[in-house]
Amino acid sequence: MTTKRSSSGSKAVSRSSRQSSSPKVGFVSLGCPKALVDSELIVTQLRAEGYVISQSYQDSDLVVVNTCGFIDDAVAESLDAIGEALAENGKVIVTGCLGARNDSDGGNMVTNVHPKVLAVTGPHAAQEVMEHVHRHLPRPHDPFSDLVPEAGIKLTPRHYAYLKISEGCNHRCSFCIIPSMRGDLVSRPIGDVMREAKALLQSGVRELLVISQDTSAYGVDVRYRSGFVEGRPVRTKMLDLVRELGKLAQDHGAWVRLHYVYPYPHVDEVVELMGGGGVLPYLDVPFQHAHPRILKLMKRPASGERNIERIQAWRAALPDITVRSTFIAGFPGETEKEFEYLLDFLREARLDRVGCFAYSPVDGAAANDLPGALPDEIREERRERFMAVQAQISAERLQRFVGRNMQVLVDGVEETDAGIVAVGRSAMDAPEIDGVVRFVGEGRLPIGDFVQVRITGSDEHDLEGEMIDPS
Repeated sequence: MTTKRSSSGSKAVSRSSRQSSSPKVGFVSLGCPKALVDSELIVTQLRAEGYVISQSYQDSDLVVVNTCGFIDDAVAESLDAIGEALAENGKVIVTGCLGARNDSDGGNMVTNVHPKVLAVTGPHAAQEVMEHVHRHLPRPHDPFSDLVPEAGIKLTPRHYAYLKISEGCNHRCSFCIIPSMRGDLVSRPIGDVMREAKALLQSGVRELLVISQDTSAYGVDVRYRSGFVEGRPVRTKMLDLVRELGKLAQDHGAWVRLHYVYPYPHVDEVVELMGGGGVLPYLDVPFQHAHPRILKLMKRPASGERNIERIQAWRAALPDITVRSTFIAGFPGETEKEFEYLLDFLREARLDRVGCFAYSPVDGAAANDLPGALPDEIREERRERFMAVQAQISAERLQRFVGRNMQVLVDGVEETDAGIVAVGRSAMDAPEIDGVVRFVGEGRLPIGDFVQVRITGSDEHDLEGEMIDPS
């Protein structure tokens, strides 16, 4: 899913005259959580150097747009955002995945469409972005600029944050161009990851969402060499990292949620850590398809048959584990029979949370050269059929929680036909991509905190309930 977030900056500087005289940067962040983390790094550096993060185009001295370039809709949204920033402000620096893409003529896609942009960089290029900002908007020389908090500037609500553990990917899936934009896997030192996690939790974050291109491969590039966590040697490996994060989260009464987990054998050991608190019983596993031939065409590193066995084993160990995934319908050459095979997999696997995309050709992807490209209407029709099957499965899966008490992290309030209700998320629900828990209750609503909710109803995606009085 492509999201757009304009940054909220950090606390205001203490002297309004100083703020008004400081150079102001507008910021638009598009794309996935990994791109959001890149945005947070840039915004943190801008604030550390005394720049003010502006809330409007008109009030900005220049605008930075962090783009997404993975699928056609994301490319269009990014190009539109750049055009809007140019029209409203005129001085625009572009970064992110779209900045690394070229048109068929070999020219940069961004500059071909918007030649008036000041500069273009690719993804995870915070230092390059800062160099361009310095060139067009010199940094302020104010020794009294506000100090940036140790956890950095976050563009998410203050009670949850994304924790990026690596960049790039070693897979070469035929439908994906991420490695060409972000490169091969580069794991962050485990000591750096744990220091950031601790700083986030100490700043009030209640949920850490671990992200990467391939979380299960963490440390492969450095052969799992040991780093140091508060003076202790710890291997740069997914299992060791999750164990450390789980202990840290328990100490702070927080959650850790794992995303983009490929189903390698060692994930079974990670599941064993999910029963003791801290690390949520939640796995986001990008299966993409189930039919062996299509998986081979996709160049995916797993087969549908083994995936069913793995899911069954995880549920045997943790009956309430949430397994979410994403799939592609209408891949080039996919027959109706192979699509029905995928639907049968879905019915057997009974996944808890699922997203599905109609296949979208991406410039530079190897899948574009495969024979048997399907018409748009067939791709979309298969996506709709897939989601209809999943909606029924999801509704049936959620019914088992009616009558139970659940821990819920409160995100805010929402206006419904029945009035104002609180909205939160259970252990099953990652922000923005999964369901929510809507509930009513008396007294103070602690947004950003945990409450106990008695579940009274469910539908295809969400739960509803009543907050339990802690007294």
